[in-house]
Amino acid sequence: MEPKPHQNAPLDERIAGALVGAAVGDALGGPVEGYSPEQILERHGGRVHGIVGPWHGDAWRTARPLAPYHKGDGHVTDDTLMTHALVRVYATVRDHLDAYAVADHLVPDLMTEPRWIPELETEALPLQRIFLAEKWLVTRIHYGHADPREAGTGNIVNCGAAMYMAPVGLVNAANPAAAYAEALDIAGAHQSSYGREAAGVLAAAVAAACTPGATPDSVVSACLSLAKDGTRTAIERVCEEASRHTDFESALRPLREAVAPYDTVGPDYRSPSLGARRPSRLHAIEELPVALGLLLVAQGDFRHAVLGAVNYGRDCDSIATMAGAVAGALGSPVPEDWSKTVAEASRLDLWEPATALTAVTREIFARDMSRRRTHEQAFASLGGPACSD
Repeated sequence: MEPKPHQNAPLDERIAGALVGAAVGDALGGPVEGYSPEQILERHGGRVHGIVGPWHGDAWRTARPLAPYHKGDGHVTDDTLMTHALVRVYATVRDHLDAYAVADHLVPDLMTEPRWIPELETEALPLQRIFLAEKWLVTRIHYGHADPREAGTGNIVNCGAAMYMAPVGLVNAANPAAAYAEALDIAGAHQSSYGREAAGVLAAAVAAACTPGATPDSVVSACLSLAKDGTRTAIERVCEEASRHTDFESALRPLREAVAPYDTVGPDYRSPSLGARRPSRLHAIEELPVALGLLLVAQGDFRHAVLGAVNYGRDCDSIATMAGAVAGALGSPVPEDWSKTVAEASRLDLWEPATALTAVTREIFARDMSRRRTHEQAFASLGGPACSD
């Protein structure tokens, strides 16, 4: 079978597709986050097919549980704010990252640099917008002086780290195992257990998607080759179910049923069970398996995958962020009308982080090649086999 044109997209297009795609998915999912597919259907008189306004209309400033955040109208959420923050760390370090880079650069960025926060419609410290699971980074590392490699222990186990790990996959484009390992190191500052595992697997998915000729099936295969424990089983079960569907409408409820045994939050997303978000080798976050499942249902098509994630509900901004990142990395085009509207509404240049990360990625690859040659020469001098150019 001949590859589709986008399957041969160059690196810069894949990085832009992944980062812009993640932001667009985030913005589309924000206004319906926390609701069920049935509630979304009733509220919007049908499925959501693009950018929509706040759930409570003009009452968004005071309506609970979302006030004071202006979710909707093309505004990105904390998923994108954290993703862009991680890109800035890469742009500063200009090499692979670890948990200490989070402590040295990401935490100060969140605490000290005022930025435009679309949902607050003002400049503020990112720390004043991010969720409690992300504030944990500041509490544990800046105030608690915890070892960054272990700072994630004790935090609630959710998708907090996974939602912004796409840049790690892009820096390690076409090398899922390296992306997985680097993301696990970075995420140790933020998460433990299956939350940390999901961060590694999401980065691996994005890296696998950057491989020329990659398909949704090859991405899922790469994830399954690396994922451990409940995360692996959840991805396997959800993707088995996804293979039976070609349209997200028929897949929404079956995918939820497939992931439910591994999700600790329970059926009522806004009222989690007492066992929710605690460490476990048997469980998984909901967002990553569902995002991969919807990628399969959509056969890698960006629009179909993201709209499926949005209409799935629950934590759909993060699900759509992940689905958008992987579909974009596969080269599936991000609808231009969506990306322009999100950029204008959020007052963010969605393409600048991609330009910056592309340059850094090329620099890191050159460093990796130099380090590899140094290692080869040293190993050959020890009597090992010499590698020819």
